[in-house]
Amino acid sequence: MAHSKLTSRKVHLAKQGERTRWAPFWLVLKVFGKGKRIHPSRLTAVKRNWRRTKLRIKPRREDKNYIR
Repeated sequence: MAHSKLTSRKVHLAKQGERTRWAPFWLVLKVFGKGKRIHPSRLTAVKRNWRRTKLRIKPRREDKNYIR
């Protein structure tokens, strides 16, 4: 990926990164009760890693008349 990223792409990646976090610890207590010892990652809906699964973000369309 390019060294300098577009702001819109950064925001998109940041939002998707938030979704891969574990569920909060209090949610385990709320769903399963006090006596159940279970890992918070079991309640996380989206299990995605930046190495394993890509987001399929389309690259920016370059201008054909642009000279590098």
